[in-house]
Amino acid sequence: MQHAASFRSELDSPKMADLLGSILSSMEKPPTVHNQESRRKAREQAARMKKLEEDEKRKKNEFRRKMEKEVSDFIQDSKLQKKKYNPMGKIERSILHDVAEVAGLSSFSFGEDEESRYVMLFKKEFAPSDEELEAYRKGEEWDPKKAEERRRLKEKAALEMEAASHSVKRPASPNSNYRDKYSHLIGTSAAKDAAHTLEANQAYGCVPVANKRDTRSIEEAMNEIRAKKRQKKGEEEGAGSATGV
Repeated sequence: MQHAASFRSELDSPKMADLLGSILSSMEKPPTVHNQESRRKAREQAARMKKLEEDEKRKKNEFRRKMEKEVSDFIQDSKLQKKKYNPMGKIERSILHDVAEVAGLSSFSFGEDEESRYVMLFKKEFAPSDEELEAYRKGEEWDPKKAEERRRLKEKAALEMEAASHSVKRPASPNSNYRDKYSHLIGTSAAKDAAHTLEANQAYGCVPVANKRDTRSIEEAMNEIRAKKRQKKGEEEGAGSATGV
């Protein structure tokens, strides 16, 4: 009896009451009506997202199979060199480019804005030229006959210009005009005079080239040298005799 009374007194103590209260509060409480509704909505939202992802994946696979069939038909048709598609979204264009690459085709996207962009496929043996691609980028239609005609006209014009440049002979002209070059420094009249041929000034020993040329023969020159030597020798002997007298 004494032990039972002691146990009841411990249960009635404040410490034991706090311990029991913390244990009960830590236990999971039954969900309220509000929590049940929130969980239900979260499950429904997750299910809708999963269904959308599955639908998107299914549509992509269907579109890929459709493009694979069209690309295969395009390759097998020997009459076709290129194929143009209607404008499509970015994801669809990406799928089509991937299918074309796997099939060994060249693919390009054209169009200025996102809504008007479209894809064109080309067989490898009929790959487009730079001029053709530039026309598509500008939104123009490509006409091979007109393009060939333009190319021939350009080549013809280039050949004519080259022939004209060889046939025309330009007159020889000095590298610079001294009158124009020095007119801003010494005036027009002075520049004109400076441009004239300079005359040799004999006072400074400038002799024209024509005057420097020796027109005598070798024999005449030798005779003249001998005469000068005899004259000089005679003058020296005469001077010596005069000194002796």
